[in-house]
Amino acid sequence: MIVCVAVVGHQNNPLYIQSFTDADDALKLHHIVHCSLDVVDERVNNPKKSGPTLNETFLGLLYPTENYKVYGYLTNTKVKFILVTTDLDVKDADVRNFFRRFHAGYVDAISNPFHEPGKKITSKTFAERVSNIVKSFGFSSTA
Repeated sequence: MIVCVAVVGHQNNPLYIQSFTDADDALKLHHIVHCSLDVVDERVNNPKKSGPTLNETFLGLLYPTENYKVYGYLTNTKVKFILVTTDLDVKDADVRNFFRRFHAGYVDAISNPFHEPGKKITSKTFAERVSNIVKSFGFSSTA
């Protein structure tokens, strides 16, 4: 079950965070997303230690916690996508497919001529598209 998705700018500024759980968990999920940025930076700055090459946008499992698994994706413009899930048996192929669709939605949202680059994404259309992507996956929530 996907519990949170986030888009973080190249300067680690949050551009979009959507959680699919109770409001009580939202703050905890925001903290998990923020902590995952250190792991992303470590993987990008030390590619030999972590495995994926710099050409690889999918960063894989960033780290597991007791209740969640956190996955990362890095665009060519250094924008980071974070996925937090409670499903402990998620296949990398499913997560890659999720990030591909999420990235396509992100590109559509920032291609809007009224969107200011580097600013938070406030598009209701993007929020609906993200919810639909999350619902369409087998390991998804019923937001």
